[in-house]
Amino acid sequence: MRFNNSRRGDSGIVVRAVSAIVFLAFCVLWLYCFQSDMLAVAQHTLSGGITHYDRTIGTVIITVALWLLQLFVYKLLPLRNHLHTLTYFPSMLALALLGVVSGSRGVSLWWLVLPLFLLIVWAFFAWTICRMLKYENKVRAHLFSRCMWVNLVVMAVMIMGVTVAANTNAVYHYRARMESQLSERRLSDALTTGENSLESDYSLTMLRAYALSRSGELADRLFQYPVVGSSADLVPATADSRSRALRYPHDSIYAHLGAIPRPGMTTRRYLAALEHGHQATAAVRDYVLCGLLIDRDLDGFARTISKYYEVSDSMSLPRHYREALVLYTHQRAHPHLVYHHAVTDEDYQNLQELEAKYADANERKIRVLENYFGSYWYYFKYMK
Repeated sequence: MRFNNSRRGDSGIVVRAVSAIVFLAFCVLWLYCFQSDMLAVAQHTLSGGITHYDRTIGTVIITVALWLLQLFVYKLLPLRNHLHTLTYFPSMLALALLGVVSGSRGVSLWWLVLPLFLLIVWAFFAWTICRMLKYENKVRAHLFSRCMWVNLVVMAVMIMGVTVAANTNAVYHYRARMESQLSERRLSDALTTGENSLESDYSLTMLRAYALSRSGELADRLFQYPVVGSSADLVPATADSRSRALRYPHDSIYAHLGAIPRPGMTTRRYLAALEHGHQATAAVRDYVLCGLLIDRDLDGFARTISKYYEVSDSMSLPRHYREALVLYTHQRAHPHLVYHHAVTDEDYQNLQELEAKYADANERKIRVLENYFGSYWYYFKYMK
Protein backbone atom coordinates (compact mmCIF):
# COMPACT_ATOMS: atom_id res chain seq x y z
CA MET A 1 0.00 0.00 0.00
CA ARG A 2 1.32 3.45 -0.94
CA PHE A 3 0.51 6.61 0.97
CA ASN A 4 0.25 9.93 -0.76
CA ASN A 5 1.99 12.41 1.52
CA SER A 6 2.50 15.05 -1.14
CA ARG A 7 1.49 18.54 -0.14
CA ARG A 8 1.69 19.85 -3.68
CA GLY A 9 -1.49 21.18 -5.11
CA ASP A 10 -3.40 20.89 -1.85
CA SER A 11 -5.67 23.71 -0.72
CA GLY A 12 -4.19 24.19 2.75
CA ILE A 13 -3.35 27.72 1.75
CA VAL A 14 -7.04 28.55 2.19
CA VAL A 15 -6.97 27.39 5.81
CA ARG A 16 -3.73 29.23 6.48
CA ALA A 17 -4.95 32.44 4.86
CA VAL A 18 -8.28 32.49 6.69
CA SER A 19 -6.59 31.65 10.01
CA ALA A 20 -4.08 34.46 9.52
CA ILE A 21 -6.82 36.96 8.67
CA VAL A 22 -8.87 36.02 11.76
CA PHE A 23 -5.82 36.12 14.02
CA LEU A 24 -4.53 39.46 12.73
CA ALA A 25 -7.99 41.03 12.84
CA PHE A 26 -8.51 39.89 16.42
CA CYS A 27 -5.08 41.13 17.52
CA VAL A 28 -5.59 44.57 15.99
CA LEU A 29 -9.09 45.02 17.39
CA TRP A 30 -8.15 43.60 20.80
CA LEU A 31 -4.99 45.67 21.21
CA TYR A 32 -6.20 48.91 19.63
CA CYS A 33 -9.78 49.08 20.87
CA PHE A 34 -9.82 47.13 24.15
CA GLN A 35 -6.35 46.86 25.64
CA SER A 36 -4.62 50.08 24.58
CA ASP A 37 -5.48 52.06 27.72
CA MET A 38 -4.56 49.13 29.95
CA LEU A 39 -1.23 48.75 28.17
CA ALA A 40 -0.61 52.47 28.61
CA VAL A 41 -1.13 52.08 32.36
CA ALA A 42 1.14 49.01 32.46
CA GLN A 43 3.94 50.72 30.52
CA HIS A 44 3.66 53.82 32.70
CA THR A 45 3.92 51.68 35.83
CA LEU A 46 6.76 49.46 34.62
CA SER A 47 8.81 52.39 33.28
CA GLY A 48 8.18 54.59 36.28
CA GLY A 49 6.43 57.13 34.07
CA ILE A 50 9.48 57.61 31.83
CA THR A 51 8.02 56.19 28.61
CA HIS A 52 4.66 56.66 26.94
CA TYR A 53 2.61 53.99 25.15
CA ASP A 54 1.39 54.89 21.66
CA ARG A 55 -1.77 53.01 20.71
CA THR A 56 -1.06 52.70 16.97
CA ILE A 57 2.65 51.89 17.20
CA GLY A 58 2.08 49.49 20.09
CA THR A 59 -0.66 47.63 18.23
CA VAL A 60 1.49 47.23 15.11
CA ILE A 61 4.60 46.10 16.98
CA ILE A 62 2.82 43.57 19.19
CA THR A 63 0.72 42.17 16.33
CA VAL A 64 3.75 41.73 14.05
CA ALA A 65 5.75 40.12 16.86
CA LEU A 66 2.97 37.63 17.60
CA TRP A 67 2.58 36.82 13.91
CA LEU A 68 6.32 36.22 13.53
CA LEU A 69 6.14 33.89 16.52
CA GLN A 70 3.37 31.95 14.77
CA LEU A 71 5.41 31.68 11.57
CA PHE A 72 8.34 30.32 13.57
CA VAL A 73 6.11 27.73 15.24
CA TYR A 74 4.68 26.79 11.85
CA LYS A 75 8.17 26.05 10.57
CA LEU A 76 8.69 23.68 13.47
CA LEU A 77 5.21 22.11 13.29
CA PRO A 78 3.98 22.31 9.67
CA LEU A 79 0.29 21.73 10.32
CA ARG A 80 -1.16 22.79 6.99
CA ASN A 81 -4.76 21.61 7.07
CA HIS A 82 -6.07 19.80 10.09
CA LEU A 83 -5.68 21.86 13.26
CA HIS A 84 -3.44 24.41 11.58
CA THR A 85 -4.63 26.99 14.12
CA LEU A 86 -2.71 25.09 16.82
CA THR A 87 0.36 26.90 15.51
CA TYR A 88 -1.20 30.12 16.86
CA PHE A 89 -1.39 28.82 20.43
CA PRO A 90 1.95 30.28 21.67
CA SER A 91 1.02 33.67 20.18
CA MET A 92 -2.41 33.57 21.78
CA LEU A 93 -0.86 32.53 25.10
CA ALA A 94 1.54 35.49 24.92
CA LEU A 95 -1.40 37.80 24.16
CA ALA A 96 -3.28 36.41 27.16
CA LEU A 97 -0.27 36.96 29.45
CA LEU A 98 -0.02 40.51 28.15
CA GLY A 99 -3.63 41.00 29.22
CA VAL A 100 -2.87 39.66 32.67
CA VAL A 101 0.09 42.00 33.16
CA SER A 102 -1.68 45.07 31.75
CA GLY A 103 -4.80 44.31 33.78
CA SER A 104 -3.02 45.09 37.06
CA ARG A 105 -3.68 41.65 38.48
CA GLY A 106 -0.06 41.16 39.34
CA VAL A 107 2.16 38.30 38.23
CA SER A 108 1.85 35.49 40.74
CA LEU A 109 3.54 32.10 40.70
CA TRP A 110 0.31 30.66 39.32
CA TRP A 111 0.55 32.84 36.19
CA LEU A 112 4.10 31.59 35.64
CA VAL A 113 3.44 27.88 36.16
CA LEU A 114 0.13 27.65 34.27
CA PRO A 115 1.47 28.98 30.92
CA LEU A 116 4.46 26.65 31.14
CA PHE A 117 2.15 23.70 31.79
CA LEU A 118 -0.11 24.69 28.89
CA LEU A 119 2.88 25.01 26.56
CA ILE A 120 4.08 21.51 27.48
CA VAL A 121 0.62 20.03 26.90
CA TRP A 122 0.25 21.94 23.62
CA ALA A 123 3.72 20.88 22.37
CA PHE A 124 3.02 17.21 23.06
CA PHE A 125 -0.42 17.35 21.46
CA ALA A 126 0.75 19.29 18.38
CA TRP A 127 3.74 16.97 17.87
CA THR A 128 1.45 13.94 18.10
CA ILE A 129 -0.95 15.44 15.56
CA CYS A 130 1.93 16.11 13.17
CA ARG A 131 3.05 12.48 13.43
CA MET A 132 -0.49 11.17 12.88
CA LEU A 133 -1.10 13.36 9.84
CA LYS A 134 2.27 12.67 8.25
CA TYR A 135 0.90 9.91 6.04
CA GLU A 136 -2.57 11.29 5.51
CA ASN A 137 -3.75 12.04 2.02
CA LYS A 138 -4.06 15.68 1.08
CA VAL A 139 -7.35 17.35 1.96
CA ARG A 140 -9.54 19.58 -0.11
CA ALA A 141 -9.91 22.39 2.41
CA HIS A 142 -12.17 24.94 0.79
CA LEU A 143 -13.85 27.83 2.56
CA PHE A 144 -16.86 25.83 3.77
CA SER A 145 -15.16 22.50 4.39
CA ARG A 146 -15.17 20.57 7.64
CA CYS A 147 -11.44 21.17 7.98
CA MET A 148 -11.97 24.92 7.79
CA TRP A 149 -14.67 24.95 10.46
CA VAL A 150 -12.62 22.77 12.81
CA ASN A 151 -9.79 25.29 12.57
CA LEU A 152 -12.13 28.21 13.14
CA VAL A 153 -13.61 26.54 16.22
CA VAL A 154 -10.11 26.01 17.66
CA MET A 155 -9.30 29.67 16.94
CA ALA A 156 -12.53 30.76 18.64
CA VAL A 157 -11.65 28.73 21.76
CA MET A 158 -8.23 30.40 21.94
CA ILE A 159 -9.80 33.84 21.50
CA MET A 160 -12.17 33.08 24.37
CA GLY A 161 -9.18 32.09 26.47
CA VAL A 162 -7.51 35.44 25.82
CA THR A 163 -10.63 37.37 26.82
CA VAL A 164 -11.07 35.32 30.00
CA ALA A 165 -7.47 35.97 31.07
CA ALA A 166 -7.75 39.73 30.55
CA ASN A 167 -9.11 42.17 33.09
CA THR A 168 -12.63 42.94 31.83
CA ASN A 169 -13.70 45.02 34.82
CA ALA A 170 -15.69 47.87 33.27
CA VAL A 171 -14.82 50.47 35.92
CA TYR A 172 -11.10 49.76 35.63
CA HIS A 173 -11.34 50.23 31.87
CA TYR A 174 -13.25 53.49 32.32
CA ARG A 175 -10.54 54.78 34.64
CA ALA A 176 -7.71 53.80 32.28
CA ARG A 177 -9.49 55.33 29.29
CA MET A 178 -10.35 58.55 31.14
CA GLU A 179 -6.77 59.02 32.25
CA SER A 180 -5.54 58.56 28.68
CA GLN A 181 -8.06 61.13 27.47
CA LEU A 182 -7.22 63.57 30.25
CA SER A 183 -3.52 63.22 29.43
CA GLU A 184 -4.35 64.12 25.83
CA ARG A 185 -6.56 67.04 27.02
CA ARG A 186 -9.69 65.52 25.49
CA LEU A 187 -12.11 66.64 28.20
CA SER A 188 -15.29 66.06 26.23
CA ASP A 189 -14.26 62.50 25.40
CA ALA A 190 -13.29 61.86 29.02
CA LEU A 191 -16.72 62.94 30.20
CA THR A 192 -18.49 60.54 27.81
CA THR A 193 -16.51 57.54 29.08
CA GLY A 194 -18.90 55.21 30.89
CA GLU A 195 -21.59 57.88 31.00
CA ASN A 196 -24.38 55.33 30.45
CA SER A 197 -23.13 52.92 33.10
CA LEU A 198 -24.31 52.81 36.71
CA GLU A 199 -20.95 51.35 37.81
CA SER A 200 -18.30 53.54 39.41
CA ASP A 201 -15.77 53.70 42.23
CA TYR A 202 -13.96 56.30 44.34
CA SER A 203 -11.27 57.00 41.77
CA LEU A 204 -13.62 57.26 38.81
CA THR A 205 -15.77 59.73 40.73
CA MET A 206 -12.65 61.77 41.50
CA LEU A 207 -11.58 61.79 37.84
CA ARG A 208 -15.04 62.85 36.69
CA ALA A 209 -15.21 65.64 39.26
CA TYR A 210 -11.83 66.91 38.05
CA ALA A 211 -12.83 66.75 34.37
CA LEU A 212 -16.13 68.50 35.10
CA SER A 213 -14.34 71.18 37.09
CA ARG A 214 -11.88 71.71 34.26
CA SER A 215 -14.80 72.20 31.87
CA GLY A 216 -16.71 74.45 34.31
CA GLU A 217 -19.59 72.00 34.73
CA LEU A 218 -19.00 70.42 38.15
CA ALA A 219 -21.99 72.04 39.85
CA ASP A 220 -24.29 71.30 36.91
CA ARG A 221 -23.40 67.72 35.99
CA LEU A 222 -21.69 65.90 38.87
CA PHE A 223 -24.75 63.84 39.81
CA GLN A 224 -25.44 62.88 36.22
CA TYR A 225 -22.91 60.15 36.94
CA PRO A 226 -23.04 57.57 39.74
CA VAL A 227 -21.17 59.12 42.67
CA VAL A 228 -19.24 56.79 44.98
CA GLY A 229 -17.52 57.78 48.20
CA SER A 230 -17.52 60.98 50.20
CA SER A 231 -16.21 64.50 49.82
CA ALA A 232 -12.81 63.24 50.97
CA ASP A 233 -12.48 61.21 47.79
CA LEU A 234 -12.69 64.23 45.49
CA VAL A 235 -8.98 64.91 46.05
CA PRO A 236 -6.57 62.00 45.50
CA ALA A 237 -4.03 60.68 47.97
CA THR A 238 -4.97 62.81 50.97
CA ALA A 239 -5.06 61.26 54.43
CA ASP A 240 -8.77 60.34 54.30
CA SER A 241 -9.12 59.75 50.54
CA ARG A 242 -9.54 56.34 48.93
CA SER A 243 -9.16 57.67 45.38
CA ARG A 244 -6.00 57.40 43.30
CA ALA A 245 -5.18 57.76 39.63
CA LEU A 246 -3.62 54.88 37.73
CA ARG A 247 -1.20 57.06 35.79
CA TYR A 248 -2.61 60.58 35.51
CA PRO A 249 -0.36 62.80 37.69
CA HIS A 250 -1.93 63.88 40.97
CA ASP A 251 0.07 67.08 40.70
CA SER A 252 -2.15 68.15 37.80
CA ILE A 253 -5.20 67.92 40.04
CA TYR A 254 -3.44 69.75 42.86
CA ALA A 255 -2.34 72.50 40.45
CA HIS A 256 -5.95 72.87 39.30
CA LEU A 257 -6.94 73.52 42.93
CA GLY A 258 -3.98 75.66 43.90
CA ALA A 259 -1.21 73.74 45.68
CA ILE A 260 0.04 70.33 46.80
CA PRO A 261 -1.39 69.13 50.14
CA ARG A 262 0.99 68.53 53.03
CA PRO A 263 1.48 64.89 54.08
CA GLY A 264 -1.23 63.64 56.44
CA MET A 265 -3.63 66.44 55.54
CA THR A 266 -7.30 65.52 55.09
CA THR A 267 -9.25 66.73 52.08
CA ARG A 268 -11.34 69.16 54.12
CA ARG A 269 -8.29 70.65 55.81
CA TYR A 270 -6.52 70.84 52.46
CA LEU A 271 -9.30 72.86 50.82
CA ALA A 272 -9.62 75.11 53.88
CA ALA A 273 -5.84 75.68 53.92
CA LEU A 274 -5.90 76.68 50.26
CA GLU A 275 -8.49 79.35 50.99
CA HIS A 276 -6.82 80.52 54.19
CA GLY A 277 -3.46 80.83 52.45
CA HIS A 278 -4.98 82.60 49.44
CA GLN A 279 -3.76 79.83 47.14
CA ALA A 280 -7.19 78.53 46.14
CA THR A 281 -8.21 78.73 42.52
CA ALA A 282 -11.80 79.36 41.43
CA ALA A 283 -12.31 75.59 41.26
CA VAL A 284 -12.07 75.21 45.05
CA ARG A 285 -15.44 76.79 45.78
CA ASP A 286 -17.33 74.14 43.79
CA TYR A 287 -15.18 71.37 45.28
CA VAL A 288 -16.21 72.58 48.75
CA LEU A 289 -19.90 72.93 47.90
CA CYS A 290 -20.17 69.71 45.90
CA GLY A 291 -18.32 67.90 48.69
CA LEU A 292 -21.03 69.01 51.12
CA LEU A 293 -23.69 67.76 48.70
CA ILE A 294 -21.94 64.40 48.32
CA ASP A 295 -21.94 64.08 52.12
CA ARG A 296 -25.66 65.01 52.12
CA ASP A 297 -24.87 67.87 54.51
CA LEU A 298 -27.69 70.20 53.47
CA ASP A 299 -27.34 72.39 56.55
CA GLY A 300 -23.63 72.89 55.95
CA PHE A 301 -24.31 73.58 52.29
CA ALA A 302 -26.99 76.19 53.10
CA ARG A 303 -24.63 77.95 55.53
CA THR A 304 -21.69 77.88 53.10
CA ILE A 305 -23.12 78.69 49.69
CA SER A 306 -23.60 82.40 50.48
CA LYS A 307 -19.83 82.61 50.92
CA TYR A 308 -19.35 81.91 47.23
CA TYR A 309 -22.61 82.80 45.48
CA GLU A 310 -25.27 85.46 45.79
CA VAL A 311 -28.37 83.52 46.75
CA SER A 312 -31.72 85.01 45.85
CA ASP A 313 -34.79 83.93 43.94
CA SER A 314 -33.83 86.26 41.10
CA MET A 315 -30.26 84.94 40.73
CA SER A 316 -29.53 81.86 38.65
CA LEU A 317 -27.48 79.16 40.36
CA PRO A 318 -25.93 75.98 38.94
CA ARG A 319 -28.39 73.11 38.58
CA HIS A 320 -27.36 70.97 41.57
CA TYR A 321 -27.22 73.98 43.88
CA ARG A 322 -30.77 74.93 42.91
CA GLU A 323 -31.95 71.37 43.52
CA ALA A 324 -30.18 71.19 46.89
CA LEU A 325 -31.59 74.51 48.11
CA VAL A 326 -35.14 73.65 47.03
CA LEU A 327 -34.81 70.31 48.82
CA TYR A 328 -33.41 72.04 51.91
CA THR A 329 -36.20 74.65 51.92
CA HIS A 330 -38.86 71.93 51.79
CA GLN A 331 -37.25 69.67 54.40
CA ARG A 332 -36.47 72.20 57.13
CA ALA A 333 -39.13 73.79 59.37
CA HIS A 334 -36.82 76.71 60.11
CA PRO A 335 -34.35 76.90 57.24
CA HIS A 336 -31.21 79.01 57.44
CA LEU A 337 -32.23 80.48 54.11
CA VAL A 338 -35.30 80.12 51.90
CA TYR A 339 -34.81 79.64 48.21
CA HIS A 340 -37.39 79.37 45.44
CA HIS A 341 -36.95 78.81 41.74
CA ALA A 342 -40.12 78.39 39.69
CA VAL A 343 -38.96 75.60 37.38
CA THR A 344 -37.02 73.71 40.06
CA ASP A 345 -39.89 74.00 42.55
CA GLU A 346 -42.26 72.55 39.96
CA ASP A 347 -39.87 69.69 39.18
CA TYR A 348 -39.57 68.87 42.88
CA GLN A 349 -43.34 68.91 43.25
CA ASN A 350 -43.62 66.50 40.32
CA LEU A 351 -41.06 64.24 41.98
CA GLN A 352 -43.11 64.13 45.18
CA GLU A 353 -46.26 63.32 43.23
CA LEU A 354 -44.47 60.54 41.37
CA GLU A 355 -43.18 59.04 44.63
CA ALA A 356 -46.68 59.14 46.14
CA LYS A 357 -48.02 56.94 43.32
CA TYR A 358 -45.96 53.88 44.27
CA ALA A 359 -46.24 52.18 47.64
CA ASP A 360 -43.55 49.59 46.83
CA ALA A 361 -40.09 50.99 47.54
CA ASN A 362 -38.34 49.12 44.72
CA GLU A 363 -40.89 50.14 42.10
CA ARG A 364 -40.75 53.71 43.37
CA LYS A 365 -36.97 53.76 43.02
CA ILE A 366 -37.17 52.43 39.46
CA ARG A 367 -39.70 55.07 38.42
CA VAL A 368 -37.69 57.86 39.99
CA LEU A 369 -34.54 56.50 38.35
CA GLU A 370 -36.22 56.61 34.95
CA ASN A 371 -37.32 60.22 35.37
CA TYR A 372 -34.87 61.88 37.77
CA PHE A 373 -31.50 60.15 37.51
CA GLY A 374 -28.93 62.91 37.13
CA SER A 375 -30.62 65.15 39.65
CA TYR A 376 -29.28 65.75 43.16
CA TRP A 377 -32.65 64.58 44.48
CA TYR A 378 -32.14 61.07 43.16
CA TYR A 379 -28.64 60.91 44.65
CA PHE A 380 -29.80 62.27 48.01
CA LYS A 381 -32.73 59.88 48.43
CA TYR A 382 -31.82 56.73 46.54
CA MET A 383 -28.06 56.35 46.07
CA LYS A 384 -26.70 54.88 49.28
